[in-house]
Amino acid sequence: MQELKRALEQEQPRINAALARHAAEPPAGSQAVARLVLASGGKRLRPFLTLLTGRILGCRDERLYTLGAAVELLHAATLLHDDILDRAETRRGRPAAHLLFAPATVILAGDAMLAKALLMVSAFGDPRLTGCISEAVMRTVDGEIAEFDILRNPDISHQDYLAVITGKTAWMLRASCELGAVLSGADASLIAAAADFGLELGIAFQIVDDALDFSSGTGKPRGGDVREGKVTPPLLSYIASLAPDEAKAFRERFRQGPLAEAEAEAVCAAVCKQRLDLRAKELAASHLASAALFLKRFPPSEERALMEQILEYILTRSH
Repeated sequence: MQELKRALEQEQPRINAALARHAAEPPAGSQAVARLVLASGGKRLRPFLTLLTGRILGCRDERLYTLGAAVELLHAATLLHDDILDRAETRRGRPAAHLLFAPATVILAGDAMLAKALLMVSAFGDPRLTGCISEAVMRTVDGEIAEFDILRNPDISHQDYLAVITGKTAWMLRASCELGAVLSGADASLIAAAADFGLELGIAFQIVDDALDFSSGTGKPRGGDVREGKVTPPLLSYIASLAPDEAKAFRERFRQGPLAEAEAEAVCAAVCKQRLDLRAKELAASHLASAALFLKRFPPSEERALMEQILEYILTRSH
């Protein structure tokens, strides 16, 4: 995956420059918060997908960077809101924005970033682009609401879980790919293939992310999702592995409220010992296989090869 790493490193300066330029345009009161969340880093996977999808279809329009920046601004806005909702204290090793600014300021700054992203896309004058990004916002919000609706509910189904992550994570990656495909002028079947590729990729990304929450060495305290009451595939597998009486007791305890550090750590240790996190990655692999099938509809190219490496990266990443 060295080619992927080099390509990302090559594109990041131009992506970051586009982000800095557009983040400086919203009202002054939101700019400090925007700078903080964008400076926290990240691989810029979403704008990179926009670039690759456009180029795989023959588009060399420099405005791909603007579309990619719009998606990343939306993503950054969701991070601001998520950290407040989750009461997170850090974001990529730094203090969360709501600990440095008033929470109300952070919420409103996120709203301003969201509005700016929509404005950037609407300036293209193509209703398909505006519809794509607007639906991504709506689906992401819907996914976040659905997650709160099932919080601390250990009896949810696998389909309930998939519905949540499809909204809160996958739809934004879907939009990243669809935007690039639309700008390229591709026909409807290829635009649909790009969108479906992004959706399957996003589902797999979140499944792996949820599995990594149970592992050490990720740079984050493990078990955060368990303590917050989020139900993910490794946790469902853990409950299924318990004897009936133990499973019943754990469900009741989980519903009551936050688990203590020792309780969450015990769950994580059991998940890792039984390799239940790896079982979740097998589920992610099935979605990546679906994504690969959509990718094969595009002609072979350097960009397609990089997107194939992204599939491998998603499954094997450790943080």
